[in-house]
Amino acid sequence: MGHQVGSDYGSDFTPDEEDILSSLLGQAPATLREDSGLILTNIEDDESPRRARIPPVHAVHYQSVRHPTLVARQIAHPPVEIADNSNPSANVEDPESRYRRDRHERSVSIEAPVDPPPPVAPEPEVPDLRSPLERFRSRPTKRLSVTDLVSPSWCELQYWFTLTKHGKKKRTPAMKQGSAVHKTLEEEVHRTVAVDVATKEDAWGLRFWNIIQGLRTLRETGMTRELEVLGVLDGLIVNGVIDKLSYICPDRELEASEATAANIPPLLPADQKSIVDFLSRNGSQTLSQANFGAANRSSQPSAKEASRIYVTDVKTRNTSSVPKGAAFRPTAMQLMLYRRLLTSMATNNVNTDILFSQYRLRPDERFSDGFVAQISETYYDAPSDPSQASDPDLPSSTPEYNYDTVDLLLSHNSLNQLWSLMMREFQATFPHGEQSVGHVLQAEYRNASDGSVMGSRALLYSHQTLDTYVEDELKWWRGARPAVGVCIEEAYKCGSCEFADECGWRKGKIEDAREKMRMGRERRRSAV
Repeated sequence: MGHQVGSDYGSDFTPDEEDILSSLLGQAPATLREDSGLILTNIEDDESPRRARIPPVHAVHYQSVRHPTLVARQIAHPPVEIADNSNPSANVEDPESRYRRDRHERSVSIEAPVDPPPPVAPEPEVPDLRSPLERFRSRPTKRLSVTDLVSPSWCELQYWFTLTKHGKKKRTPAMKQGSAVHKTLEEEVHRTVAVDVATKEDAWGLRFWNIIQGLRTLRETGMTRELEVLGVLDGLIVNGVIDKLSYICPDRELEASEATAANIPPLLPADQKSIVDFLSRNGSQTLSQANFGAANRSSQPSAKEASRIYVTDVKTRNTSSVPKGAAFRPTAMQLMLYRRLLTSMATNNVNTDILFSQYRLRPDERFSDGFVAQISETYYDAPSDPSQASDPDLPSSTPEYNYDTVDLLLSHNSLNQLWSLMMREFQATFPHGEQSVGHVLQAEYRNASDGSVMGSRALLYSHQTLDTYVEDELKWWRGARPAVGVCIEEAYKCGSCEFADECGWRKGKIEDAREKMRMGRERRRSAV
């Protein structure tokens, strides 16, 4: 447009400036001049074409909260008010009047600033009186795990602070190193593949199937790793993952001493009869009558520990020392809990009604077709050569199953049915029930950097010790008592605790120690 000398409102541009402006407008793209609905966004919003093209309604639909850039865009671009042109006189303002109004607004904003609103006092924080179990291990959050029960044995207050501030333990670099070592060890015995699940029942079916595969691997190779176990403790479902199961006793002398003290007879393999059974079966009274030749003796498996299965937990450390005393207590309780849960499954003593109810599972719902199809591609391939089927020193009680996985899953096409199959696998792996699980437990310590074994420590399982510990720990989880800190003898733990500065228990212990010192000084003075 040109400069209009006769304009009622005048112009803020000189004639030269108006010519430049007209030239620039003439060079603008036609689409820009014609598209009245164009919205200009901040450059921070324009991260990629994909995000720019997502309608806000879709962002709200697929995300739990609205995307920050979308919210900022709504704030940065308020709706434009359209002036009402039905009354032309309402839209016309005298230039002098507009000049006086602008000066008045500027003077008000400079000389008489509006006082800011008074600060609002924060509302007092209402204490949460729910128990730790209700706050952190109830629907829709996860259930109790072995880690939940043994972590407080280091320090209950530390675990309480961890749950209230972080929700779970923060993964440290050392923990990540440990995970890498565990993954390497698992890959020595298992090949893992990704499986897509469509339902909760599929997800739990996959967990049951992995347990079945782990048990078969144990029978075929003599060892398995990362076997999940679960059970019911005082009405609560608890699960954990055992690092290693094998037929090798960690400490023969410790097991022998326990057997002697408890007067426990040696456990024979599933395919070996006692001498009394052997003689009576053959109508003989002596070994010579039974014609028990050397050839037969050599073919019989020895009365070995191979019929027992032993639990090992793998720990990674950056130091070469092996924990002892109070530092070993969490690992000891962890191993005992693993054995308790493993035994409950080996004896088919898990109440599945509680399991399915607490996780809101449909035990009779069929697995999805996609899940069955994917599992069929990862079936357990039983050796076709009987000589390669198993170690002759291991129990040969493997059931005669059809290893066509599709047929196997279709005939056990629900959680209830797959659980029954899993229990038969446990019976085949632990033919003597609880007696098939060794009482000697082992903690194996490996270097966090390279996974090399640095040492190990064995201990005996104790029903009474575990029962006492679990009973007391569940009192805290259920809110029957408050969390407690460490005793004075274990105050060294506070040195590495991230919550030491805010721990009231620690400060209270310091004050108690000072008070005892003061009272001691007063007694000494009065005695003089």
